[in-house]
Amino acid sequence: MSEKQKRPGAGTRVRNYFLTGLIIVAPLAITAYLTWTFIGWVDSWVKPYIPAMYNPDHYLPFAVPGFGLLTALVLITLIGFLTANLVGRTIVGFGESLLDRMPLVRSLYKGLKQIFQQSNSFKQAGLIEYPRKGLWSIVFIATDTKGEVDHKLPGHDSISVFLPTTPNPTSGFLLFVPRADVIILDMSVEEAAKMVISAGLVSPEFPRPAPAPGKGKAKPAIA
Repeated sequence: MSEKQKRPGAGTRVRNYFLTGLIIVAPLAITAYLTWTFIGWVDSWVKPYIPAMYNPDHYLPFAVPGFGLLTALVLITLIGFLTANLVGRTIVGFGESLLDRMPLVRSLYKGLKQIFQQSNSFKQAGLIEYPRKGLWSIVFIATDTKGEVDHKLPGHDSISVFLPTTPNPTSGFLLFVPRADVIILDMSVEEAAKMVISAGLVSPEFPRPAPAPGKGKAKPAIA
């Protein structure tokens, strides 16, 4: 078979090029047509309800395609936002009304809610020796002591801490403690609040470092 017979003719090559182009262009053209038709259909439904002062078709020499669709998307999103917030507030309000009828749970929930809402006001959680030497209490560190209080205290290096009570951490004591007497904890304020509210039953995980060989000492288990 000669080289001339193996090579397709010009008509065949043109046909192949056309079919290849059709395969590429046809899906794009159909997609564009359907999209344009959908935009026009939505515009025909929405634009008549848009006030003239907000409709650009009334003061432009040409129609703005897609403005009705954009308006519909904004309205649908706004309705969804309002509905979600209304439903969310209704559910939360119903749940809080149920908790208000449970004396013990009510105090725990309100205390936890308030401390979470105010947790950003505290920087860190820490430990101080209170109410006597050898006993330790969790405190929330607020800020460095300032003003007259700091000036009158000896050393001028103290911090303001809040000592919460259990199980309601919204009540407690404001203490001005020397910085050296406070042990800073790695746990967050929220985790410390959970520990206070649960009376120590809920404690965050802490990766305890392995003791050095020959220096480890087992702690007695609490039954």
